[in-house]
Amino acid sequence: MYFGGYGLYILISLPALILGLYAQAKVKGAFNKYSKVRTSNGMTGAEVARAVLDAKGLRDVQIQQVRGNLSDNYDPRTKVLNLSQSVYATPSVAAAGVAAHEAGHALQHADGYGPLKLRSLMVPSVQLGSWLGPIIFMVGWFFNSSNLALVGLILFAATALFALVTIPVEVDASRRAKEMLSTSGIVYQSEMAGVNSVLDAAALTYVAGAVQALSTLLYYVMLFSGGRRRN
Repeated sequence: MYFGGYGLYILISLPALILGLYAQAKVKGAFNKYSKVRTSNGMTGAEVARAVLDAKGLRDVQIQQVRGNLSDNYDPRTKVLNLSQSVYATPSVAAAGVAAHEAGHALQHADGYGPLKLRSLMVPSVQLGSWLGPIIFMVGWFFNSSNLALVGLILFAATALFALVTIPVEVDASRRAKEMLSTSGIVYQSEMAGVNSVLDAAALTYVAGAVQALSTLLYYVMLFSGGRRRN
């Protein structure tokens, strides 16, 4: 039974794993490549983000440097844009793209962008369900408790839904970033190819994350269905 379960999991999750590894390699390669290409105007990631925010009148959004590699994010609760060390003070095309993307989330927040609101509302349940859901499910499945397994399944399903909602949020943030950078003159048109390469590669990682979450959910659903038939 266990061998079959593990074999099924590998069969279902392997394509998602391959896609995830490819996406990570793609984004790492693009970021490393264009981190070595200096912006013609010498603007750092922080300066690019500030320019994007100010152009939309979002002077109340703060920008700060945080530790980590590509740990960049925007916190709508505090209106703080956090930029990693490799982005904040670096005058590169890659840094400009990443910084503008995170500023794009601030633009979404200011516009009341629906998918961003939904994702923010889902964060507490996802933080719980992403680790507790699989534990509850496997305990319920192991002890043939359909009700307990169903609770775990529902908790983890929220994680898969969160991953799906994340895709349009991230794609739209990149769209806004590209539009602002290309129309405002913050970066030169000749540098947009590098920005596009970095942001498109980053978008693929979110697609891979959603595929991974859905494949895991499918595995749990198949186990759950098999368990109910045994009962």
